[in-house]
Amino acid sequence: MAPRGPDQEECEGLLQQWREEGSSQALSTSSEGPLVDKGLAQSSLALLMDNPGEQDAASEDKWSSRQLSDLRAAENLEEPFPEVLGEEPLPEVEGPMWAAVPMQTGPQYADCAVLPMGALAAEQWEEDPAVVAWSIAPEPMPQEEAPIWPFDGLGQLQPPPVEIPYHEILWREWEDFSAQPDAQGLEAGDGPQFQFTLMSYNILAQDLMQQSSELYLHCHPDILNWNYRFANLLQEFQHWDPDILCLQEVQEDHYWEQLEPSLRMMGFTCFYKRRTGCKTDGCAVCYKPTRFRLLCASPVEYFRPGLELLNRDNVGLVLLLQPLVPEGLGQVSVAPLCVANTHVLYNPRRGDVKLAQMAILLAEVDKVARLSDGSHCPIILCGDLNSVPNSPLYNFIRDGELQYHGMPAWKVSGQEDFSHQLYQRKLQAPLWPSSLGITDCCQYFTSCHPKRAERQKYSRDFLLRFRFCDIACQRPVGLVLMEGVTDTKPERPAGWAQSVLEEDTLEPEPVFPRTVGTIQHCLHLTSVYTHFLPQHGRPEVTTMPLGLGMTVDYIFFSAESCENGNRTDRRLYQDGTLKLLGRLSLLSEEILWAANGLPNPFCSSDHLCLLASFGMEVTAP
Repeated sequence: MAPRGPDQEECEGLLQQWREEGSSQALSTSSEGPLVDKGLAQSSLALLMDNPGEQDAASEDKWSSRQLSDLRAAENLEEPFPEVLGEEPLPEVEGPMWAAVPMQTGPQYADCAVLPMGALAAEQWEEDPAVVAWSIAPEPMPQEEAPIWPFDGLGQLQPPPVEIPYHEILWREWEDFSAQPDAQGLEAGDGPQFQFTLMSYNILAQDLMQQSSELYLHCHPDILNWNYRFANLLQEFQHWDPDILCLQEVQEDHYWEQLEPSLRMMGFTCFYKRRTGCKTDGCAVCYKPTRFRLLCASPVEYFRPGLELLNRDNVGLVLLLQPLVPEGLGQVSVAPLCVANTHVLYNPRRGDVKLAQMAILLAEVDKVARLSDGSHCPIILCGDLNSVPNSPLYNFIRDGELQYHGMPAWKVSGQEDFSHQLYQRKLQAPLWPSSLGITDCCQYFTSCHPKRAERQKYSRDFLLRFRFCDIACQRPVGLVLMEGVTDTKPERPAGWAQSVLEEDTLEPEPVFPRTVGTIQHCLHLTSVYTHFLPQHGRPEVTTMPLGLGMTVDYIFFSAESCENGNRTDRRLYQDGTLKLLGRLSLLSEEILWAANGLPNPFCSSDHLCLLASFGMEVTAP
């Protein structure tokens, strides 16, 4: 053994003091779990007592590193300890940083000891069975420059503290209206009701996200991965468990390979309509067959060949569903429910296209929802309309009328302000040609007039009148001359007219009236959301492109608006057959800023989902 010098005795004294302090501190936590094995300190002392000359180069490096780390931990020094035994300190062995982490006292941590953080946070250890209760401490990261905020002209909000989970920042409350009286003072829960929930959600097609990657520079690439996003979306569907699910921006291959099979396993029956042309996404409407029975499904295409106004590939989907009443209610019935889902053109400059697309959808809804007595069954119209609240398009859906003549096209949706531009496209009447077959009341022409018979019946006398008409008495070009057959011209008998009047063969084409610069509809729709958060004093937000929060997603349903505009409660409509029982609250722009916008690790789309609960009257036959 090497001679013992004063430096070595001093080292042994320090180690003994460190071991006694560590033992006394560990004993204070013995009630929570067994002590950590003392082999860690004993092995360090044994290494100090060993002769460094008898170890090879690798052992000497390991011995020096462990000795120096023990001594630094004992003294709680920030600078390296001075030379020991006259040897130069060797570079420390690189390895994972281990630190004592306070453990919970629950039964799942009963076998884990707790050691003080302050005394051991700077120590470096190699893997050892004695440190099973420890966890790897995060390595100190170099201080980096703050990332550049990609949104010009907007101040960047400080990110939330790490300890606050995203689901707490983005907490959304359920607003219950089931016990709130309507305009007549009647509670929404009076009488038996068929209750159901409906969700509308733009789930962000992966292809569209990759084509517009500049909109998602603020997102970590991992949260934009489709597999990550798909798992999050399914979790949202399972959590809210709607009876009807209306989706937009559903990529076709993802729908058939993943979404449809997963939703089918969750108990949904799904219908899908891909956008026309070369587009890869579309709309889907899914319902639970245990709650509804399908009466008809009508896909809607807005593209019309040869019409510049309707040369876009957007689509919609309209379903007529029959609610299934539980057998325990006896012989009762519920009116059918018409559900329409669409994704309207985005282009903020082409409000004329948006209005024409909406007119086609409303005409289809009018046809599907019309009952035999001329009235309409309850209607829910939802989707991404790419228009902000109180814009002309929004007001047209809610109020049922719009005077558009001379209106700038960009103003229809209200997404952006192009009033500073010299040239502005303005809407002219009529907005769409009569050949579209849709009136200015957003109804199909065939819905307003009886359909003519495809085949007309003619009497024998009427057909014989063509026997000696002018065209029949003309010799056809190239007719072979045959004596006694084609060499004579037929003589017209007396009393036969030379020509047949056109009105005898064709019925006059009825012309439906066109209003001058005004379009209307009679579906009586109102919005589920009020588009304002009174508790925050901020507008509601459903999406946040380029850091600017706005509302473009809606759920409209059949209800009469209240004529009294001085009502102070949240219900500004009069209940009909369809009653709003509750809704999932939306968020403000500031809250989404605090969560780094959309998408984020918690919300995997650039839109928020909309969810509402409805009740339908159950009547006796």
